[in-house]
Parts: sequence; C-alpha cells; structure tokens
Amino acid sequence: MTTLYLLEPDAPGAEWAPFAGVRPIAELRAGAWRIRERWEAACQSDATAILGRHVEQFHEGDEPPVRPPAAVDGPAVVAAAWFAPSGDRIPDLDGPGAVRRLRHGDHTVGWVVPRGERWDGPHERGELREVDGLLLRGAFDLVTALERFLTEDCDDLRAAPATGVPEGSIVFGDASNVVVMGSAVEPGVVFDVRHGAVVLEPGVEVLHGTRLEGPVFVGARSKVLGGVIKASAFGPECRLRGEIATSVFLGYANKSHDGFVGHSVLGHWVNLGALTTTSNLKNTYGPVRLEVAGRRIETDRRNLGTLFGDHAKTAIGTMLATGTVVGAGANVFGAPTPPKYVPPFSWGGDGAARVTSEGFLTVAERVMLRRNVSLTPERRRSLERTFLRGTGG
Repeated sequence: MTTLYLLEPDAPGAEWAPFAGVRPIAELRAGAWRIRERWEAACQSDATAILGRHVEQFHEGDEPPVRPPAAVDGPAVVAAAWFAPSGDRIPDLDGPGAVRRLRHGDHTVGWVVPRGERWDGPHERGELREVDGLLLRGAFDLVTALERFLTEDCDDLRAAPATGVPEGSIVFGDASNVVVMGSAVEPGVVFDVRHGAVVLEPGVEVLHGTRLEGPVFVGARSKVLGGVIKASAFGPECRLRGEIATSVFLGYANKSHDGFVGHSVLGHWVNLGALTTTSNLKNTYGPVRLEVAGRRIETDRRNLGTLFGDHAKTAIGTMLATGTVVGAGANVFGAPTPPKYVPPFSWGGDGAARVTSEGFLTVAERVMLRRNVSLTPERRRSLERTFLRGTGG
C-alpha cells in the first residue's frame, strides 16, 4: 500500500495568517473535510505524517505526527497541503506506471515515489497526472474552497446511515437531502434543502427557532441554538446561534449569541462575544485586500469577512471590518471596531499589549475543560511553542 505524507509550505507567509505557525495547513477545513482528509480519500490511504517545520511538534490528538521535512522512501505519495483535491480517487498510485508527479493546471501538487526510490524534496521531473481540486493561495481561500466543495461534500453524505426527517420539522425541498445521524432536533426546525443537503453528525443538538439552509455540514456534538445558518461547515463541538453564512468553523468554536458572521473562518477554540458582527462586503463592492503586519494581500474576492486564529476572543458588540485578520490567542476589546489586523496574543484590539504565556495557557485550559478536553502535557507544550512563534520568542 502507498504511504501518504502531507507537505507543508516551507515558510508560509502572511497569506496564511492567522494559521501559519499555529496549526498545519493540512488540518484546515476545505469544505466539509480537512485538507488532509481530502488527500486521504483521493489516495485511499491514511496519512503517516505531516512534514512541516513551521508547526513542528504540533499536537492536538487526532492528527498524524508533525515533523520536519525529510527524505521519503517509496512506495509513497507526498502531497501538497496547499492544494485541496476534490476527493475523487487517483488511480494506480502504487502500480508500475511511470507517473512521478501530480499536477493541477501549471502547478505540481504531489509527488509519486515508486518502491525502491527516494523523494528528497519538491521537483519538476517525470510524467504527470492531472488531479481535480483547488489550489489554495492563503487562508482566505478556505472560503473559496467552501464554495467549491461543500455542495458535493454534503451530497456525498446522503448515502450515510441516517434516521430520516425529525418529527415536527419543516422541510423545503427534497426530504432525502436532510441527513440526520443520531442527532436531537426539536420540533419546528426548518430545513431548506432546495440548494443543497443539510448534514448533522452524531450528537448534534438543534433547538427550535433554527433555520438551516443547505448546503450545511454540522460536526459531531455541536449545538445549534437558533438563527439562520446557511452554506457553512462546522467542525466538532461548536456552539452556533444568530446569522451565519458561507463560513468555516474548524472546530470547538463558540458563537452562542446573536450577531452576523459571513464569509469568515474561525479556528479552534475561538469565542465570539454577543453581537460580534463581521462585515463581508466593502461599501465600494470592490475586491477585498488583507493587511497583515504591514503587507497587503490581494484576495480577488468580493466577499470576505474575518479570519480568526485559534483561541482568539472578542468582546461584546465587537464590529469587524471587511477582510479583518485576528491573530491566534488575541483578546479583542476596547474600541468597537478594531484595526484590520490584530497581532497574535494581543491584549486589546490595537496590539499594543500582549497576553502572557501563563495567562494564555491558564485561560486555554479553562476553556477546553468546558468541552471536556484536557490540556495534556503534550498539548501544553504544543501551545507553548505556538505562543513563542506568535510573539517572536
């Protein structure tokens, strides 16, 4: 069987804020699934390791080990973490054929290493095979990936074992597009599946007063507390309320109150204070530019909200401008509208002060325990390294 490795960018730049140095790009969510999971489906193989120096020794619990790039012996595939494959199986990866590279357009996005050979790094040699998917230019393209993949991801899950339409629900569209896998749904919940399926993983709870407009994917044990939620994907253990549109929650994020979040990406353990609102369209209706640590990044997107790094938090009533980036561990309060770039581990919106390492870890442990997740010694060391990278230590 072919062994799969995920290769991270050598030194991801500002375009990958707020996740560079925080979590592997392979563990970011492109549609319903993480990039790693999309490659695993395409290669029909579980990943053995993630090769990435910028997140060396990252530990969360369900990912393959993260280690520095090194030589790989075949049979193996080394896949680019900055490319999200459609998930369609790539044939004959471990056969005797001459394929040596996987290509999307003009870009090599994977390397096939036959038995008895060794891969020593990215190269442009050998025969090509075209693969379908999306080349990711930065973290903002996770929203693009959501638009590209979510409908088909949810459609694929229609075949999963499900319990049917919950009693007392209101369905607009084909009821077979309601996929409920052992979830608790109160009477009166609206499923609008005219534009895509709604998928609820096991342990999800949905309260009366919720409208779900497909395509929507809600990860295991999440709670949907009311409001209108459409065209979005949520990882496990999220808390959701209010209006959420075309957004990606990686997992364990908390938006338990009213307020609008659109075309945004929320990392793990993000907490949004009541009425936190993201703008996702400029008054000029022009393309959105990001500004990260003095660098301007063209996204070529007209709709883009806020990118929130892991463990970021906002105060009640925070209003975020179009194309804002909030760094990992930042605690945003003070002015109702923070600047468009809030550095990692800021204490307040202007970035003039920083949280301390011990303060960050203490709060992280309290937050994680609320989801019955322990801050193990391995996780603590991983977060300590994240803090050092984010503060230049």
